[in-house]
Amino acid sequence: MGIDIVGKRHIFLAISGILVLVSVISLVAFGLNPGVDFTGGSLVRIRFERPVTAAEVRNVLAGPDLADLHLAKAVVQPIRGTSDVQVRAHVDGHPFNDEQLNRVLAALDKGIGKASVIEAEMVEPVIGRELLRRAVIASVIGSVGILIYVTARFEFKFATAAVLALVHDLLITLGAFAIMGREINSPFIAAVLTILGYSINDTIVVYDKIRENLRLRRRESLSELVNRSILQTMTRSLNTVITTLLAIVAVFIFGGSTIKDFALALIIGLISGTYSSIFIAANIWLDWKIWEREREKKAALVKA
Repeated sequence: MGIDIVGKRHIFLAISGILVLVSVISLVAFGLNPGVDFTGGSLVRIRFERPVTAAEVRNVLAGPDLADLHLAKAVVQPIRGTSDVQVRAHVDGHPFNDEQLNRVLAALDKGIGKASVIEAEMVEPVIGRELLRRAVIASVIGSVGILIYVTARFEFKFATAAVLALVHDLLITLGAFAIMGREINSPFIAAVLTILGYSINDTIVVYDKIRENLRLRRRESLSELVNRSILQTMTRSLNTVITTLLAIVAVFIFGGSTIKDFALALIIGLISGTYSSIFIAANIWLDWKIWEREREKKAALVKA
């Protein structure tokens, strides 16, 4: 039958368990790095007399003149075709006040050259918290919707295994961002929801094949049947993720700084989602079914 994925399922489940544990520890130890969208802060477009690089601006923001403002993690994006730069930053979770913004401009004047504010948008912390709350609600509603849909189309055990696989993908993505200290913002939430949709779609393909084989191959053991189903869909899953990753990696390498975190989240999530679809979701369902059948046999023996 080829590769015995099901026979090694406890190894794959252990690997996932370790990754999830590391992710949870990272989230507790390092925490997430919420961006301006969620903490509150400023989005400022600054114009210079000449085109400048992100590194030049970042060096000034992290320099001694502005050390007390802690702007080292500010997101700086030069706007192509202009001498403008967009800066996303906050001071202890708050937007720049007039005095702080004037200090930033004075430091840029001193370190780079004449700088002026073209546009400034301020996000208050209360708005940021509301955005975060809505993002969490969207993720929970999406997961509940997936649970209901898969239960209606297949069965509750399939749905529960699928949602556990999604939680696996989500925790690994969050843990990776916590370890790397990357910023969590609105595009990241969009990436997470995209990952959930991609992962459940891949899992549904495997489930569909299992259901088909349950009708056609009644003489096979459940383990053999699940293994066959996974192998029959593996080529499709790998081809899909490889072609998708080629596009996302290109976006990560050549895209602007504002979408790098979005692309990175997708890369991590797509890899994790493909792994969970092939090695985790169906195997959780299989272990559940085996446990249930063994329990029924023991109950039958007790009655006998």
